[in-house]
Amino acid sequence: MRLSISHRTVYRYDAPVDYALQQLRLTPKSHGAQTVRRWTTSVTGGCRELQFEDEHANTVELISVAPGTTEITILSEGELDIRDTAGVHGPHAGYMPLWMFERHTALTRPGQRCRKLVQGLDPNLAPLDRLHALSAAASVAVSYMTGRSDVGTTAEDALAAGAGVCQDHAHVFIACARSMGIPARYVSGYLMMNDRVAQEATHAWAEAWLPDLGWVGFDVSNAISPDQRYVRVATGLDYTEAAPVNGFRFGTAHEDMSVAVEVRQD
Repeated sequence: MRLSISHRTVYRYDAPVDYALQQLRLTPKSHGAQTVRRWTTSVTGGCRELQFEDEHANTVELISVAPGTTEITILSEGELDIRDTAGVHGPHAGYMPLWMFERHTALTRPGQRCRKLVQGLDPNLAPLDRLHALSAAASVAVSYMTGRSDVGTTAEDALAAGAGVCQDHAHVFIACARSMGIPARYVSGYLMMNDRVAQEATHAWAEAWLPDLGWVGFDVSNAISPDQRYVRVATGLDYTEAAPVNGFRFGTAHEDMSVAVEVRQD
């Protein structure tokens, strides 16, 4: 399947910004099930300072914003060919050893609620089946609902609230998988919904590593493993290491951000 993607992020400020720095992880790579045919990222209102690969082999661009700026537009767009591999991404690669993906972070530290979720799984299931059972249990425990969480919501917070979005689902799955001794990581990217071109936002899911398959994806929010409608962009131990855009600014200006994502089949 060939997918065409347009992702526009606009920051508007009610007063000139003194200075700002944005970190972008918006460039997908050709690997596994996907082949990038073309991809560009353009920035209006900012200056590209450098580009590098981080510890997860994500492409990272650093954008500076000069004093006096009141609007920044970041546009990423391109085309990719995607194959359906039933969620199997394959062998581990990159600069991070596998054991690092068993390390808990502030957002994925398991507590009483995560342990209870894991204890409810059938211990006699094969590893892959147990991960699918974990995905299903996490979906039941955390209903998909916007406005109930933010970028600082932890896995335990999401379980306590019983509601969240794809980011929270991924964090719950990762926290529980790691507590089971299984390496797991966060994935940010895009998903083409079948009934629309305009998407609400970028998407997120989790991957777990199994010796006989390598990395396998689990989209808790949609109760499936990624197929040919999914585009992987960045990975990390949690959201903070795979966020499409993050950064900081100096000054007292109020920020208003709008995001427009379109994913269509060509």
